[in-house]
Amino acid sequence: MPNSGIAFQIGFLTVRWYGILIVSGMIIAMFLAIWAAKRRGFDVDELLNMVLIAIPAGIIGARLYYVVFMWPSMYAADPVSALYIWKGGLAIHGGLLGGILAVFLYCYFKKQPFLAWADIIIPGVPLAQAIGRWGNYFNQEAYGYVTDLPWAMYIDGAYRHPTFLYESVWDLSCFILLVLLSLYWKKRKDGGLLATYFIYYSIGRFVVECFRTDSLMLGGGKAVSMALIIQEAIQKGDVSLLWAQGIPIALLVSLIGVAAGVMVLLFNRKYGRRAKGKTSKALPKTTTTSKAAAKGGNKQSATKTKNKR
Repeated sequence: MPNSGIAFQIGFLTVRWYGILIVSGMIIAMFLAIWAAKRRGFDVDELLNMVLIAIPAGIIGARLYYVVFMWPSMYAADPVSALYIWKGGLAIHGGLLGGILAVFLYCYFKKQPFLAWADIIIPGVPLAQAIGRWGNYFNQEAYGYVTDLPWAMYIDGAYRHPTFLYESVWDLSCFILLVLLSLYWKKRKDGGLLATYFIYYSIGRFVVECFRTDSLMLGGGKAVSMALIIQEAIQKGDVSLLWAQGIPIALLVSLIGVAAGVMVLLFNRKYGRRAKGKTSKALPKTTTTSKAAAKGGNKQSATKTKNKR
């Protein structure tokens, strides 16, 4: 592992790898959304307005989510340190909640189709997550328990499960899946990609979270990973061990994410509308009356021509 998360320094300005990777992921996701918007004929300026709101809202949500659950152990004694965002401490679930809420409110007040815009924006999100996860590598965070597996990484004084790598790979596969669905899912309805993201990402996050040892907890603390706790509970036949040290919040949120995705799919099945270009309009059909009028006009013009002769 690197000894420092600092990429370079210019005078008093310190630039960290964490920030570089997070910002890079956001920029790439934005350009992917622009491509998707153009492909469907949506207004790019409208998209950029959403981005200008969603990114700050996502960052605030990610930080606030992390600080709230880590307040007693990390920030109660030094509240000002909650502002040191460059040192890490962004919770992706909080970022997603903040960003999605911002886009939803924007669409609500501007009378824009939220689910259509969500499908345009969402494919780039897991790619940004896959890139941003490597910021955890430089900050020596989001790792798993000690292991002797060949791909173990030396983190915090021992070889451990590189759970940030696991999630990065899963996020990358999620990005590929969403792009393929956006291109080849012919009967897709608006919101289908958003629902797929909720379900697919949440399943992967649930599994990866079981290996982590630094999860945000709901009740108590955790010295070992959920995977080891489950193993011990099975060996001892004591189910109460599963929640004796608290439950990782990400596990609960992941279950909610899967449920939300299923609900969107069920909603779409009955009320959803097909994903089409916004600006594409069907040409007016030629009615029988208009055809007859055209024929009548042709006959009249032919008669006039004969009279002139």
